[in-house]
Amino acid sequence: MPTTLRTFKEKLTPSLFELCVAQANQLRAREPILTRVLAPLAEASSLEGMLARHLSAVLHAPGVDIPALSDLFAEVLQAHPAITGAAVADLEAACDRDPACTSPFHALLNFKGFQAVQAHRIAHHLLQDGRADLASWLSNRVSVVLGVDIHPAARLGRGLLIDHGTGVVIGETTVIGDNVSIMQNVTLGGTGNEAGDRHPKIAEGGMIGSGAKVLGNVRLGAMSRVAACSVVLKDVPPNTTVAGVPAKVVRWHDAAQMPSHAMDQRV
Repeated sequence: MPTTLRTFKEKLTPSLFELCVAQANQLRAREPILTRVLAPLAEASSLEGMLARHLSAVLHAPGVDIPALSDLFAEVLQAHPAITGAAVADLEAACDRDPACTSPFHALLNFKGFQAVQAHRIAHHLLQDGRADLASWLSNRVSVVLGVDIHPAARLGRGLLIDHGTGVVIGETTVIGDNVSIMQNVTLGGTGNEAGDRHPKIAEGGMIGSGAKVLGNVRLGAMSRVAACSVVLKDVPPNTTVAGVPAKVVRWHDAAQMPSHAMDQRV
């Protein structure tokens, strides 16, 4: 892990913000073509402001004023400080688990999985605040622009890594615990047109491999792992690896192991 990331902890958010500003300015100097993208981030006064500005620039639609959208995002972030705390944990997850991540700012600027999750957290609170239509619009923009489809009612834990992000679908009644990793083309969906509580519950520390489908109101136990391209149709015990179509337990592992950190998709 790079030295600059060793102090990357939530309690040091001001240091994290200063690090991101410094890296934004360094990148501006190296790549002047990105100045109009980076200047608003480098000139932000807080991590919340940086997130709001960048997400609004990424997700705005024709006819939608970018500063007004940025102000909306900043308003939600200020009203719900837990979102920023979760964003810090998500950045830490990217730096710890993804070898392609060179710095927190690199993830904030470029990782659409991270961006989609932060926009979802804003949409989720808009929904809770009674602004369902705006929450749905934002969720749709995330899907159109970033290719990550998360229903605004889904509940996502901290330290979530959605790696690559393309093709990820997360249904309305999905609940994801802390410190979970999800690869590309994963579906956390229902089994048909049933109503009510119909989507998966993912406990802490789990990892879902690329192309896997978890369908229905099933529970993936803590520290469980779903191998790539598997189809899960029933509960998965804690501390196991499941694989296949339909998925079956193929391995039990030590309770101290955290598959979300190992990021091993193999059987």
